[in-house]
Amino acid sequence: MHRRLTLTTATAAIALFALSGCASGSNSNAAGADGEGTRTLKVAATTTPMTDVVEAAAEAIEPPYEIQLVEVADYVQPNSMLQHGELDANFVQHPPFMEEFNAGNDASLVVIEPVYLTVVGMYSSSHASLDDVPEGGRIVIPQDTSNAARALQMVAQAGLIELDPEADTWSVTVDDITENARKLEFVEVDIMQLSAAYPEADAVFLHGTFARQLGLTPEDDAIATEQDPQFAVSLVSREDNADSPEVAALAEAFHSDEVRRALEEADVPVAF
Repeated sequence: MHRRLTLTTATAAIALFALSGCASGSNSNAAGADGEGTRTLKVAATTTPMTDVVEAAAEAIEPPYEIQLVEVADYVQPNSMLQHGELDANFVQHPPFMEEFNAGNDASLVVIEPVYLTVVGMYSSSHASLDDVPEGGRIVIPQDTSNAARALQMVAQAGLIELDPEADTWSVTVDDITENARKLEFVEVDIMQLSAAYPEADAVFLHGTFARQLGLTPEDDAIATEQDPQFAVSLVSREDNADSPEVAALAEAFHSDEVRRALEEADVPVAF
């Protein structure tokens, strides 16, 4: 069994000096080596099942490598850390979210491997279907474009709004709503704050992970769902290290039997 290390962002600044052999920078490598030649690879993740997958990969990775889990509290910080060389990879996002970050930050992150599929849904504490949402109803959606588009498409498919047919399907925003007969109010919040809106909103967009934290499941509680393979949660690195032996070792570990078992135990659809 390979040694697993865990690092929280509260101690990341100290740990970077203690564990990393490289200074940060857009072309630096976060991997560090100890006196016995072990190469420590830093991978950030936010919450379950992402952290569970990283821990399973840590059990699977072959010497001389080991994985150090860096736990983060949001979905932007791990991309900034990765871009500046403080990580070898992260495991927090799907490709459209990564591309949105790249475009907005002149970044060069790349997808290495898709790992699992996500079921997203609209949830309501007061309505049995989207069609039950009343005139002037309040629908809470993510503020990032890629996830907001998923939410808006579900509302449109329910017939509550119409979207500009000229707009890209997965890049639409509230500005692309061309018909809103019920005068629905769309409230955009950070994806980490969506769960807090569930009790009061007429409907709220949630990833399966956050729904389960509320005791909800897509199968039993969602009033609309969507699962598209292009939104598979993926291992991500940078252009400058994507072809390195270190990232190749990570890719193999993230597609291991250990990771597959962890996902199956969590009842999460495997993408490999």
